[in-house]
Amino acid sequence: MSDFEFVFALYSLLLGLSMVEVLGGLGRALEARFAAEATRERFAIGWLTPLLAVFVMLDLLSFWQAAWTLRGSIAVNGSTLMGVAAFASLYFLAARLVFPSHPEGFTDLDTHYFRVRRVVLALLLVLLVAQLGFYLSQPPLAAMFADPRIWGTTLVLILLMLAAMWVRSTRASIAILSLLVARYVIVYLL
Repeated sequence: MSDFEFVFALYSLLLGLSMVEVLGGLGRALEARFAAEATRERFAIGWLTPLLAVFVMLDLLSFWQAAWTLRGSIAVNGSTLMGVAAFASLYFLAARLVFPSHPEGFTDLDTHYFRVRRVVLALLLVLLVAQLGFYLSQPPLAAMFADPRIWGTTLVLILLMLAAMWVRSTRASIAILSLLVARYVIVYLL
């Protein structure tokens, strides 16, 4: 087993659990919606929380893919294992917050979105800055950043995430989250 395979096992386990957490939250929200329909109560999933969930999952996939880029730079040692555990744990926390534990306590999940968006997006920004810092500290990886498209797409990501953290309008939030999702889809397809 290579050093990368050993470390990636921990990383992929925690990122996989993050993905499961987002999907489990969506399942709980759908169950709450179905139960509300059956009892004629009001419960709306809305657009904001599902869009945040899609964005978090796409962002998570980008970090999973980034691990492959790092495969030649990984060595098994205490600092690597602690760094990977901390990094992936922050991801799990962000994923955990996307949907509420008890969605039936809300009449509209847009309310939940506005309560957690800053924390979720701030965690993702911290992870992005940590990733960029690591890349730039490794000469073979830093060479990728000679391409202005990398900086451009990263700057767009950061600006949209900051906007999503501070915009108060539901419509503007939907537009920004849609742009964040579209940005990842475009980057993945290019």
